[in-house]
Amino acid sequence: MSKMPAKGGVRDASPQTASLPKTTPVSGWLILFLATACGLIAANLYYAQPLVGPISAELGLSPRAAGLIVTMTQVGYGIGLLLIVPLGDLFENRKLVMTVIALGAAALLASGLAITPGIFLTAALFIGIGSVAVQILVPYAAHLATDETRGRVVGNVMSGLMFGIMLSRPVSSFLTELTNWRVIFFVSTAMMIVMMIAVRLVLPVSRPTVRPHYFELLGSMARLMITSRVLRRRALYQASLFATFSLFWTTVPLLLAGPDFNMSQAGIALFALAGAAGAVAAPIGGRMADRGWMRPATAIAMASVPVALMLTHLGTMGSLFSLVILVLGAIMLDFGLTCNMVLGQRAIFSLGAAYRNRINGVYMATFFAAGAVGSAVGGWAFAHGGWMWATAVGMLFPAMGLLYYLTEYLRPIEISKAS
Repeated sequence: MSKMPAKGGVRDASPQTASLPKTTPVSGWLILFLATACGLIAANLYYAQPLVGPISAELGLSPRAAGLIVTMTQVGYGIGLLLIVPLGDLFENRKLVMTVIALGAAALLASGLAITPGIFLTAALFIGIGSVAVQILVPYAAHLATDETRGRVVGNVMSGLMFGIMLSRPVSSFLTELTNWRVIFFVSTAMMIVMMIAVRLVLPVSRPTVRPHYFELLGSMARLMITSRVLRRRALYQASLFATFSLFWTTVPLLLAGPDFNMSQAGIALFALAGAAGAVAAPIGGRMADRGWMRPATAIAMASVPVALMLTHLGTMGSLFSLVILVLGAIMLDFGLTCNMVLGQRAIFSLGAAYRNRINGVYMATFFAAGAVGSAVGGWAFAHGGWMWATAVGMLFPAMGLLYYLTEYLRPIEISKAS
């Protein structure tokens, strides 16, 4: 495996850059704790997504501005990925995670207490920023693992993250149906306070030994993207899939609530709950990466996404058979996305321990931006041409990603198992 270039402000470092033992295998309970923490924190990003209607109605947001409820959280998350996640390469990780979780908890409480749109939208921005704690914990898990088990460890932790994302929507929908939309924010506030204490008690110290200046950290992120072919490729592969993932989960509730299916909020929540089964791909992807099956696993993961969209057109729309096929398509799509994400993180975390947080920030920010594009384009396509247009546009993104992936075979890349 080739080392990351040390030029341009990116300092090379030995694998022992964090004060964590590298010879002792990570215990199963610690992996479980990290997976649970990632799931609970990541869920904060998506609780409001199915609640746009009741939140905007109570706070007096116009239909045109209602989309800001989700957008502000996404904007905050993007800011955090670029400005806060890199701090994991500068400060002691456990304290940094606790601080970011505390920020998120305060924002969640403010959201639940909000009485004006301005207060809620500002709080939503900081919920997004506070949620990037999860992207400090994932590289932290990679630090804990040995080289031989890194894919498995990251995969297991990512499975928790993906379950949190996929279960957040049905949980918030069900809880709102039983009570009101504010309760989910209060419940999550309490969970974040407990999580902050647990992080302090459970996690070992991880203190970087290389201490670049903050602005050097930020500048090095762009150089990492330019100089590292592995990072660039894995980020763009995942971006092509995440755009379709966001498009699918933005438009499928509109399809299910429409005249073909006439499903209630609870029914749509059950559909999302079934789709969460795709998160089991995370540990599978990690194990395939550890065995050196990076290229074939990547091809399978990327190809499964457009195939999943094609499947959704089988049967007569509105029939029980078509609903079953939609569920299977959602599972396959989530499976491909999750598997490819873990494969990508296994590859990029092998590039160097000294800058794992910066690498992860660039990786996540790249495909998160693609997800925002996918959501916007998906809404437009569905409004103009229904499910047919939405899925047709959705298949373009992974098709372009697969074409880019095939160029690996035209020009072999020397990245050992992290291809």
